[in-house]
Amino acid sequence: MKRFIEGEDRTQITLLPECLDDYIAADNPIRAVEVFIDELDLGTLGFAGINPAATGRPSYHPAVLLKLYLYGYLNRIQSSRRLEREAQRNVELMWLTGRLSPDFKTIADFRRDNGPAIRNVCREFVLLCRRLNLFSQAIVAIDGSKFKAVNAHDRNFTQAKLDKRIQEVEHSIDRYLSAMETADRQASDVTEAKTTHLHKKIEHLKQQMQDLKAMQARLNETPSGQISLTDPDARAMATSTSRGLVGYNVQTAVDATHHLIVAHEVTNVGSDRRQLAKMAKKAQAVMSGQKLQAIADRGYFNGDDILACDEAGITAYVPKPMTSEARAQGRFDKSDFIYEQDTDTYRCPAGSQLIRRFSRMERSLLIHRYWSSDCPRCAIKAQCTPSDYRRVSRWEHEAVLETMQRRLDSTPGMMRIRRQTVEHPFGTIKFWMGARHFLMRTLEHVQTEMSLHVLAYNLMRAIKIVGMGPLMAAMRA
Repeated sequence: MKRFIEGEDRTQITLLPECLDDYIAADNPIRAVEVFIDELDLGTLGFAGINPAATGRPSYHPAVLLKLYLYGYLNRIQSSRRLEREAQRNVELMWLTGRLSPDFKTIADFRRDNGPAIRNVCREFVLLCRRLNLFSQAIVAIDGSKFKAVNAHDRNFTQAKLDKRIQEVEHSIDRYLSAMETADRQASDVTEAKTTHLHKKIEHLKQQMQDLKAMQARLNETPSGQISLTDPDARAMATSTSRGLVGYNVQTAVDATHHLIVAHEVTNVGSDRRQLAKMAKKAQAVMSGQKLQAIADRGYFNGDDILACDEAGITAYVPKPMTSEARAQGRFDKSDFIYEQDTDTYRCPAGSQLIRRFSRMERSLLIHRYWSSDCPRCAIKAQCTPSDYRRVSRWEHEAVLETMQRRLDSTPGMMRIRRQTVEHPFGTIKFWMGARHFLMRTLEHVQTEMSLHVLAYNLMRAIKIVGMGPLMAAMRA
């Protein structure tokens, strides 16, 4: 073989480095993993097995298994069986764990039994980032993304799915009965075999129908209106695809400067509508002592949540959904009516004054109603309403929403900041996860798995931002 780079003979005797440490470069991220975990007080964080029993077989120290998992999530190896194999052949893991190689059951049990403690470790790294002044601007972007659960789409049932499936089974039974009648009129050896086959299919479909009826009875007793057979906490959620997915809705609050995940939470509620205040307050708890600004898309628009942010001292930026039926039909919508605070009235496009007529509770909100007596005689009434009077509703805390809208109008670039900030971490983590996303089942364990992903992501970001040396020095401080 000429003009190619040639490898060495496998039987050639070589002098390898004298110790494992010579294989690990000074800027290898696993050195940061080693220092970070060694500096943690694992007992205070809630890990079991810190104090070994006096009798029985010796156990692995929790630090060893935590290092193993953090290395795995940094390198897209989340499976306990794959981690077992890597610990036996991977030089970096030999260095990190002291050449220990736990079996897959020990590895899997550690992640299952230490969920709250692992989530505390994730929080500890976020607090380390705060000590490094990586959250100096106190601006976070909040968003949610759907992640697949360990539950096939066909093993999730809703009322609509059951109705459709029952209809399909009934149609198949009718079709097979019709085929049997046709076969009976054409008696022969072939048709006899065909009739036997159709009988079996019909019996199978009847059994399916009984199972579906039993599932329907279970579904009627379920408060959530859904049943998932593999992962009981997973839920069918709408996505940009027509079929959607069965999984979880992961919420994150991401720092706008360095794209670090400040706070996260896993929920099985498909909508983002009531998540703004909760996530903003979680981020505020980390960025304590700073005036927090929270940016979210229009899917988070909710009056109660925006009011809660305002009362907590959080400046929210959430655009209002464009759902006006009047605007869609070419008429004036509510934004064309100007509220005059001094007189507590609205001024309509024709110049008439809408006064407050009454107030009432609607969905636990106090709503005021306004209209003008001039509507029947208005020259542009056709552009305003098909009814006798144009009525305008106003929430008792509408001023908070109006103030937020003025902030958005004065800073139109906020939505671009949101998109550039919060989409990046989701894309990276999903790329690391691969096609299957979560490997564990139930909400509690999925939260643990997500915390490991967030910890690995934040660690890599911090290394890129600060550098290995300063980061390890801060861990030891």
